Amino acid sequence: MRLNRLNELPLNFPETEKMPVLFLGHGSPMNAVEENQFVQGFRATGSALQRPAAILCISAHWETRGTWVTAMEKPRTIHDFGGFPPVLFEQQYPAPGSPELAELISETVQTTEVQHDHSWGLDHGAWSVIKHMYPEADMPVIQMSLDVTKPPQEHYELAKELQALRQRGVLIVGSGNMVHNLRRVDWNRLNDTYAYDWAQEASEKMKGFIATRDHNSLIHFQKQGNAFDLAIPTPEHYLPLLYALGLQGEDEDTALFNDQYLAGSLTMTSVKIA
Repeated sequence: MRLNRLNELPLNFPETEKMPVLFLGHGSPMNAVEENQFVQGFRATGSALQRPAAILCISAHWETRGTWVTAMEKPRTIHDFGGFPPVLFEQQYPAPGSPELAELISETVQTTEVQHDHSWGLDHGAWSVIKHMYPEADMPVIQMSLDVTKPPQEHYELAKELQALRQRGVLIVGSGNMVHNLRRVDWNRLNDTYAYDWAQEASEKMKGFIATRDHNSLIHFQKQGNAFDLAIPTPEHYLPLLYALGLQGEDEDTALFNDQYLAGSLTMTSVKIA
């Protein structure tokens, strides 16, 4: 790989204006094939951004021991779900990968070893939302895994080490859901935008912490009481939010979109940081 001796970054990731950071509430895999307000929100957000050189996605659906990035030229489209219509399994998102970006991330991150994966691909946390933003699938997309051995604080700190990528045209996307309790979903009202009291309480507090830049309270979500315990029964869908917030600069604001409850115990709330 050819490096620029002045800044140790690849020459095919030239300096750009600072890219925004996104946290996307991805919800059901069916959003990949349905037309709804959330899909429209993803599409509108993508159309308003300058075109990235590449996308790095931290998805709730790739948990590992250690931190990994996909490093293959052609990542496969992973259908990591079951019980959905055949049309969903027929979907492909043939975006190229970027071994060079994977190598750059490994060189940039200093506090932990970032290993290269050649078997994973793009799971639905990535492709089901990115396909609406960039339907041509013509820009490199790679994923970074969630290390299950790291506490939330270390995920947040790891995100900070990715900051330089934003000024090299890399759009960093966290994909999950802020409130995500599938065991409490009202399966009879899957498309209804309402929430249980505890989901509303947790969501409003989360949004308040985001607005006031109280990242410490969001990092220590396990200390925030019963509503948070119900909203985040397991951390994997929540942790991508901490990656997005870890990348927020002192002079950057947050804007919410797709800010809706769903089926009682989910939120589709998404965040743009710029």
